[in-house]
Amino acid sequence: MSEQGDEELERDEEAWTPGGSPLDRAAFNADGLLPAVIQQWNTGELLMLGWMDREAMRRTLTEGRVTFWSRSRQEYWRKGDTSGHVQYVRSAALDCDADTLLVQVEQVGAACHTGTRTCFDGDPLEVVQGFPPAD
Repeated sequence: MSEQGDEELERDEEAWTPGGSPLDRAAFNADGLLPAVIQQWNTGELLMLGWMDREAMRRTLTEGRVTFWSRSRQEYWRKGDTSGHVQYVRSAALDCDADTLLVQVEQVGAACHTGTRTCFDGDPLEVVQGFPPAD
């Protein structure tokens, strides 16, 4: 790989432009969904990943609470309405390809439906660690 790194990877045909609403810029997949990475706003802790369609994204950006589209139940769910484990929106950003949304939140209680703080607490995997070359 050249010094350009990821720059040589496949690119979208249409260039990103800063104009337009976030909903218009978002690149929803073939099912009309966008992955939403949820992060604790003040610590950077990764809490969970959920899915949003255009309406769930609109609600999240305009109502101050995170709303997801449930793929299994085929309905909207606002995080915390039944559990009390609310996610208050602090900021949001689309990634460089506009195909993933980062939502920074103030998490109240557990983020995971299993009751753990994050959805990534329960199954740590063994990995071979990589390190940059020594100078």
